[in-house]
Order: sequence, then C-alpha cells, then structure tokens
Amino acid sequence: MSKDTPTRLDFAADIDFASILTNPILDIAARVWEPDRYEAFQVCYRSMRRIDDLVDDLKVAHGAVPSDIAGKVRAEIERWLTMTRRRETPDPYQQKFLETIDRFAIPLWPWERLGRAMIYDLHHRGFANFRVFLRYAEGAAISPAAVFMHLCGVRREGDRYLAPRYDIRRAARPLAIFSYLVHIVRDFEKDQRAGLDYFADDIIRQSGLDPALLHELAITGANDERLRPLMRQYHRLTGQYQQWARQSVDRTRPLIEDRYQLSLELIYNLYSQIYERCHPDARAFSGAVLNPPAEEINQRVQQTISTFKPTG
Repeated sequence: MSKDTPTRLDFAADIDFASILTNPILDIAARVWEPDRYEAFQVCYRSMRRIDDLVDDLKVAHGAVPSDIAGKVRAEIERWLTMTRRRETPDPYQQKFLETIDRFAIPLWPWERLGRAMIYDLHHRGFANFRVFLRYAEGAAISPAAVFMHLCGVRREGDRYLAPRYDIRRAARPLAIFSYLVHIVRDFEKDQRAGLDYFADDIIRQSGLDPALLHELAITGANDERLRPLMRQYHRLTGQYQQWARQSVDRTRPLIEDRYQLSLELIYNLYSQIYERCHPDARAFSGAVLNPPAEEINQRVQQTISTFKPTG
C-alpha cells in the first residue's frame, strides 16, 4: 500500500507519543480523538481534578481533616454542584465547562457521585471493607471513566451530539476499577507517605497486618516480606477486574468509531502493563519499581497501535 493511501488508522500517524509518556494514561489515550472531543475531555477532567485535589491536599496537610474545615469544603462542593445544575457562570472557566457539557450532552451525575466520594474522604480515613471501597469508587474512579466513555460514544448530528448507544456507567465500571486498583498498588508507598489510605481494612487484616503497621512498612521500606500476602490478595482482585475490563471493552468497541476503539485499547494495555509489574513477587512495592520506564511505555503504545484492528 502506498504511504499516501489513506487508512483507518491515519488519525494516529502524526501523534508524537514519545512527548507525552509522562502524562496520565487517560490523556495519552485521548490524544487519538478529534480536537473538539479532546478539548472537551480536558475541560471535564480539569473540573474533576480541582475537586479531587482540593480534598487530597487537605488530607495530606491535616491527616484527619478538622471538622470545621471539612464542613466548609463540603459546603463548597455542594454549592458548586448547585450552581452547575442552575447553569450559573461566576467565571470564564465555569462558562466553558457548562458549554462543554451542554454541547456534548454529558450528564451531571458523574460530578454528583464524585462530590459524594470526596465528601466521604473529608470525614473518613480508609475503608472498613472492600464493599465500602467499591461504593467510594463509584465517584472516585467510575465517574471520571464514565465521562471518558461518554465522549467515546457520543454521535455527531449536525451541530449537536447524541448520547452513546450504551449505558456509560456499565461500560466504564470494570475498566475503571481495574485501573484504580492498579493505581492503588503502584502508588502504595507514595500514598502512605502522604497519609492517604486506599487499601480496605478487612483485606489488610486478612493479610496479617493492620493499617498502622502498613503505614510503618511503607515508611521504612516497601520491600518487607510482610507486605506480600496483602499484595497477593490485591493482585488476585485486580486480575479479576482486568478480565471483566477486557469483556467490557470488547462489548463496547462495536458501538464506537475506530479512533475511540483505539483509545480504549490504549487504556487497557497501558494499565495491563503496570499490572504485570505489580506482581506479589516484585522486589519492592514502590513506584520506582512498579512504574514502567518511558521506553517500555512507548513500546506498548506502538505495539497496541500496530496490532489494532477496528471492529465493525
């Protein structure tokens, strides 16, 4: 085939992935989108990060957030949600955000669930059990993923966009939880040093640890043998969600255009690459060991593109 002959993968040909390998995986995956949809992704994720970072910064600064500060931040989150429902525009950024969700027919519920998760964060440290964690993940992980899945599936009709032909929460959930669990294991040492706890207490105790000892092991060196039973349990859980994520991606791909199919494959493969390193037998459970180097990430990106075959 002549190099001038158009193909269904032309949209990926001119992207300099090597320059963005340190970006979040969702951003890497969204680079194959059309410009207006990628801009919508940036606007939506910036709004979510502002809420998430506000709460994380408080937890890092205070550990247990004082009740008076937690109350003020909760009121601020609820006020922002109320303003968004009413389409109030106190600043240019909010105006851009409202224009984006209206143009792309994005529902507000992902921000409402994210807000509930962040309010939980303000008043709790960690999770009593894995079921509580999953409820929290509905906002902390599934909400951002649902926005991504919505933008993959919206269909242009003239000057407006129609909603996807699938349930965005159902489509997003397995991939979101798989990705989130990978983050939790990979970032174990960094999060614990910052005073952030994402492991479920029941699984910690089943593994012969307790939250205080877990924190101590992270501070003194994340290669202690006592960590392996916990990491073994999380590796098994993450592997189950990886299988469900694969099934969800395969169900969704025939319903979306080629470039959005590729973006889902990039997410799945780049998180799988980290999961492969997050093995219970890893020499240390630290970001320095569990994060793939840029060269390997670039190889996985190029491999994903070269083996990609559009469905439908």
